[in-house]
Amino acid sequence: MPAIPAPQSEGFSTSTALPLYWCRYAPAAPKERLVVLHGGPGAHHDYLLPQMLELARERDCLFYDQRGGGRSKTDDRSPITWRTHVDDLATLLAELHHGPLTLVGYSWGAMLAALYTIEAAAGRAGPMPARLVLLDPAPLSRTWRQQFEAEFARRQSSPAVAALREALVASGLRDSDPEMYKQRTFELSVAGYFSDPARARDLTPFRVTGRVQQSVWESLGDFDLIPALRALRLPALVVHGVQDPIPLESAAAAADALGAERLWLEDCGHVPYVEQPEALFAAVQDFLDRTTP
Repeated sequence: MPAIPAPQSEGFSTSTALPLYWCRYAPAAPKERLVVLHGGPGAHHDYLLPQMLELARERDCLFYDQRGGGRSKTDDRSPITWRTHVDDLATLLAELHHGPLTLVGYSWGAMLAALYTIEAAAGRAGPMPARLVLLDPAPLSRTWRQQFEAEFARRQSSPAVAALREALVASGLRDSDPEMYKQRTFELSVAGYFSDPARARDLTPFRVTGRVQQSVWESLGDFDLIPALRALRLPALVVHGVQDPIPLESAAAAADALGAERLWLEDCGHVPYVEQPEALFAAVQDFLDRTTP
């Protein structure tokens, strides 16, 4: 894996209830600013890197670790909810972002972008986004989430993944190269997200804080975001891998509700920036160029 370069600037927010780690990557003369939201919930921004830095070739990209994950971890055991994340994003934007707002969300981050936009349109959050880029959004209803969980479990117990697991045990890496064994174990833990499990080796390893993930999903209850998305009108692009364990129907319903442009990527699971980066970034850059606020 290529090394992740140091950001142009970084720090911790001073206005949020919990200081949140943020960092910024940008060229010398950026066209505009993007706010990039990582997945999870309970994860951290750097597993999007270095691949997502393709967006920073022409644009100023602000990343941050959402509350409860990465360098924004907390010992506070209070529940972290979807509303917590929306409020954190609104507060962070007031502190660090100025001008038209473009949200680029991946997986849970795409769902957070949708939740924030719904709340902003209703006057319950910060500024209304000018544009949305939703990359393989997390399931947007409880029904689709249940379908995803079943499909991911099926893939993780498939003969192909079982064979990879057996080969790792037989390799002796656990004793001969513990760090490589740890890497291979991570790859197996996410294999079901990929069209080709071998591509997992190109994903930067990450951890999810389980209690944060559970707390956020529980806070959503019996959710369905599609009806609320129908009330929104703004330029949007929805991207989804055809082989993503998250049902394509969820992304298609979001695109229909928003009147969004769509890109369905073949030979691609849940991680398009690793599996199909050329097609992904060409489409995203084209969309951003055509819809610059």
